[in-house]
Amino acid sequence: MSTLNVPPMPPPPRDDAIKLKAAFKGFGCDTAAVINILSHRDAMQRSYIQQEYRIMYSDDLMKRLSSELSGDVKKAVSLWMHHPAGRDAVILRQSFTGNIDLDAVTEIICSRTPSMIQQFKQAYHAMFGGYLEHDIENHASGDHKKMLLAYVTKPRYEGPEVDQTFTEKDAKALYKAGEKKFGTDEKTFIQIFSERSRAQLAAINSAYHSMYGKSLKKAIKSETSGKFEYALLTILQCAENPAKYFTKVLHKAMKGMGTDERTLTRVVVTRTEIDMQYIKAEYQKKYKKTLADAIHSEISGHYRAFLLNLLGPNA
Repeated sequence: MSTLNVPPMPPPPRDDAIKLKAAFKGFGCDTAAVINILSHRDAMQRSYIQQEYRIMYSDDLMKRLSSELSGDVKKAVSLWMHHPAGRDAVILRQSFTGNIDLDAVTEIICSRTPSMIQQFKQAYHAMFGGYLEHDIENHASGDHKKMLLAYVTKPRYEGPEVDQTFTEKDAKALYKAGEKKFGTDEKTFIQIFSERSRAQLAAINSAYHSMYGKSLKKAIKSETSGKFEYALLTILQCAENPAKYFTKVLHKAMKGMGTDERTLTRVVVTRTEIDMQYIKAEYQKKYKKTLADAIHSEISGHYRAFLLNLLGPNA
């Protein structure tokens, strides 16, 4: 569920383009005006505004925003302007270059549905001329690499139906591959986690619990480690409740000294038009404060205004 607060009768994209051009005029940029417009437009409207801007001013709005804005608000607005698949592709590409961030790569890949993965793989190739699989191959390693490659290449069912005969068989196979044996048969984990649908994995999880009196999550934590463990846990938690998973990611980004702005921006911007309403509810339930309050006390200025606009009212 989206939290985006779009006006019931948004102005024509042409009007928005004119207002944005005016905000760029003169010395400095009227950042408040820019974020006020763009944080209240959905993906389709943002794309029309970009088209109008190019037609009217022979200028690329994305490049213009990049030169007019700065710091964290620039990064957030720039990401927001992409369509969802293009945005995931950009985050993945950035995470493979400069400061390599394999946690971000893992989060994007393992928290997305099969159809989203197909779309961002195509966008990745169209935008950067390379294949996502090649970058995974070059930057990840070991079982983590095998898991990511399997997850982006194997087709998975997206519906709610569950095949009960498979469920207990898979739970048994995972038990045998992990807790029952000395060492871990990672291959079995990779196969089941990359081939089963979300509904099926959630069913396997509850079957595992009732058969062995222990959660599959605990088994993963005791049997695997590092980035491979993080990939398996991300897949499992997103199969059960993506909002709960992202609530934890957000909390971790704001916990302790300093804020991980990169993660904060990534999660707020990518989930606003998907399930932010649920994330806000989960955050309130788990941490006894609103997500808006948490963000408000961590960051400031135009960056804060922009993220809070995306969260919508009653955050």
